[in-house]
Amino acid sequence: MSIGGRNSLLDDLRSIDLEKDAFFDLGHPLLNRFAHSFVKAAAIGAVQAVSREAYFKAVEGAGLDTNGNGVGGSKRRSFPNLRGETNAKSLEALVKNTGKESVQWGLAAGIYSGLTYGLKEARGAHDWKNSAVAGALTGMAVALTSEDVSHEQVVQFAISGAALSTAANLLTGIF
Repeated sequence: MSIGGRNSLLDDLRSIDLEKDAFFDLGHPLLNRFAHSFVKAAAIGAVQAVSREAYFKAVEGAGLDTNGNGVGGSKRRSFPNLRGETNAKSLEALVKNTGKESVQWGLAAGIYSGLTYGLKEARGAHDWKNSAVAGALTGMAVALTSEDVSHEQVVQFAISGAALSTAANLLTGIF
């Protein structure tokens, strides 16, 4: 579909061929897919982390809390080390936390993409079963990157990853 004679973003994303449009060639399609997904998702994770911190700073500057209850109140910070003692410490904490979140996003995308590719090659089909397994294993990996991880968190992340991935696979083509 074109909008005003131009391709839409969705058309551009669908036209990407990972085999020939890769950023780099690591010698095997599985490695290429993992690396390509990691790089793209890590960039998205970095933008998300910085924009979230900008939101918290804007809300803090306006004297509001993040719960929407008006002035004052306590809020849960995504980057607890950003206290504003000095610009150098705040910037260092922002870079450190943004890097961590970028790796988490990249890890999730790379593992999921690599698993779906590997399962498709091994089973000869790409279906909801591949998506469920890849989503569950990716959810487990993401849970293990968080601090103070518990058995319940790992199971919840695995179930959530499998459910989201399966739903996305089943809804492909409907919308």
